Amino acid sequence: MANQLAIKVSTQEGDEVICETGAHIANYETAAPAMLSRVQLKTLDGINGVLSAEQIQDAIRPSADWYPRTSLVALENTHNRAGGIIYPIHEIERIAEVCQSRGLRLHLDGARLWNACLATGIAPKAYAKYFDTVSVCFSKGLGAPIGSMLLGTKADIQKARRYRKMWGGGMRQTGVIATMAKFALEKNYVHLAPSHKHALELAKAFCANPNFRVDLNLVKTNIVSVDVSPSGWSEMEVVAWFKQHGVLISSIKKNFIRLVTHFGVSEKEIQLTCELIKPFKSQ
Repeated sequence: MANQLAIKVSTQEGDEVICETGAHIANYETAAPAMLSRVQLKTLDGINGVLSAEQIQDAIRPSADWYPRTSLVALENTHNRAGGIIYPIHEIERIAEVCQSRGLRLHLDGARLWNACLATGIAPKAYAKYFDTVSVCFSKGLGAPIGSMLLGTKADIQKARRYRKMWGGGMRQTGVIATMAKFALEKNYVHLAPSHKHALELAKAFCANPNFRVDLNLVKTNIVSVDVSPSGWSEMEVVAWFKQHGVLISSIKKNFIRLVTHFGVSEKEIQLTCELIKPFKSQ
């Protein structure tokens, strides 16, 4: 809901939001921008999920009665469908300059921002300062059982709280949830480092088997995207094979599977999975 609230407070009905083709808001949020905010998305193909300032500039609609009004740009860092790729901060800065010069708002889907911060050494505030709104999640790499947060100005958050209530998202006695999120942020951030190491170990194991393809240059955080097409198996067949052998993975798109590491996965389990990858054979 955090992403949708950000869109709602940043747009008017009939506006257009620019985002990358694989963005979470364009693929996994049940067309909520159209339903809740009555805006349309303009998706652009980034390079490994990353849009450039030039792409944003070229995609902004001219001012005319027959065009939708471009009002918001949404970025995702790290990028889920792009394999946990990190948005270069210099490109974020350039995109922010475009948005400021054209009067657009800028939102960050930072559900996995903590992973980007750990991998780059860049503080969350250093990323967030370029955006009008930022959503973060405490239940992914940080391991809280529930919880996301929307950050913005006092005025934006006041509006967001009202829409949250209107959409049925209001909750009573949420202090226990906030406490778990606070604990995860303060205590579990340090556990992100092993998950990045484990992801790279898995990626190298897949690379060593000619039935799989992984671009090691794109494995920067805790997500491994694997092309299974050399094996002759479909992505769902590979998912089923691993499940039969006790490892749960997911498909991300045609011919691709995805593995996500987290602090709940031990080094022993990673090594067992790597050993399982070795004997996998083509059809």
